[in-house]
Amino acid sequence: MSYRTGQAYADHHHPHDHGRTPPRRPANYAAKTAAIDGDGYTIVHAGKQVRLGPVVFWIVVGTIVLLGMWSAATATYFAFRDDVLTRLIARQAEMQYAYEDRIAELRTKVDRTTSRQLLDQEQFDQKLDQIMRRQTALESRASALGAIPDAAATGSIRPLGRGAAADAPGTATPKPSPISDTVIFVVPPDREARLESRTPVVKALPQNQFAKVQGFDNVLVRLQTSLDQVERRQMAALSSVEDGVESRVRRMRGVINDLGLDMAQLEAATPRAAVGGPFVPVKLGADATTFERQLYRINVTRFQMERLNRTLALVPYRKPVIGEVEFTSGFGVRSDPFLGRPAMHTGLDFRAATGDPVRVTANGKVVSSGWMGGYGRMVEVDHGNGLSTRYGHLSEIHVKIGETVRIGQVIGAVGSTGRSTGPHLHYETRIDGDAVDPQKFLRAGVRLSSG
Repeated sequence: MSYRTGQAYADHHHPHDHGRTPPRRPANYAAKTAAIDGDGYTIVHAGKQVRLGPVVFWIVVGTIVLLGMWSAATATYFAFRDDVLTRLIARQAEMQYAYEDRIAELRTKVDRTTSRQLLDQEQFDQKLDQIMRRQTALESRASALGAIPDAAATGSIRPLGRGAAADAPGTATPKPSPISDTVIFVVPPDREARLESRTPVVKALPQNQFAKVQGFDNVLVRLQTSLDQVERRQMAALSSVEDGVESRVRRMRGVINDLGLDMAQLEAATPRAAVGGPFVPVKLGADATTFERQLYRINVTRFQMERLNRTLALVPYRKPVIGEVEFTSGFGVRSDPFLGRPAMHTGLDFRAATGDPVRVTANGKVVSSGWMGGYGRMVEVDHGNGLSTRYGHLSEIHVKIGETVRIGQVIGAVGSTGRSTGPHLHYETRIDGDAVDPQKFLRAGVRLSSG
């Protein structure tokens, strides 16, 4: 298919148009006419022809279409741009507000959790501080209990910080004489109360590991329970000591009364050590705990017991020889071993071997030392307040007149001097010069040592 030029078109007309003037065409008709043939496209403009191939032609057409579509899209974008931006801004603001609300909520939760943790930590610290103060108080109580000699004697409490000063002569309470096992004061088993020191209670528990598994509250409960046990043991030990001291004081007073001795006179005759200092009265605060009040009572009772101990140190209630002793002759009327007639025996005869040590049964001063008639070699000791003891038939004498002797000191040796049929010790106790039965005093010693 092809298009002809304007000239060809002008030559081709209808036969009936002969002699008719041909129609007039526009001036630019020939300039804007395009012809298409099999080889491409021809564009005619102002007598000029431009021939285009099919590919180029469609590229030009596609470009024009794309430009038109781009122009339409651009016009549409600019027409609705404000709407889109408004929606995008609103969406962005909504998302921002949602994030801010979420952040505020999380911050509130964090603050609440932090406050709870701080409160829990404060409560834990307060409880732990109370436990530490309580443990310190219990440790001080243990030290106070350890300072009580009576508690140490029961084996219930280990004395703390005992040194050579505690055993210095003249500062400790007079001890029972070692000459007789009947005067060793032993508290019976029912009065014993074991107190175990728990100084490392807090440090011993693996708090970190334990708290991770069981929690801090469980740790505090364990600590409180442990301290409760220590406190109960301390109170039990203190009660045991108080009972023992009070029982001891009652027995001492009873023994003095049974012996018919005047307590005031005995105290007046008791020698005093060289001590002194300003008087500071003992005061117990109004806010004192039960432990402190009980400890105060024990100290008062111990003071009374120490006075009684010093007083009883002048009472001859101990045996003059060691070990199991057999009486060969008692106090009272008996048959005289030489004359065979009734006679008054003013003492006790202890069976013993020649040379066995003879020990003084109470503190005192030697008033007689040497040969005295039927006593043979004899030592007499004055204990004050009218009390005195005599030790006869000695083979040896180790003390002199005027010498001060203490409980358990060896003053001679068993023998058979004077009116004696064999080795033995003749032992007498006298009150105001009159002989009394020594067994009365010995039974008092047994009573003091029985519990």
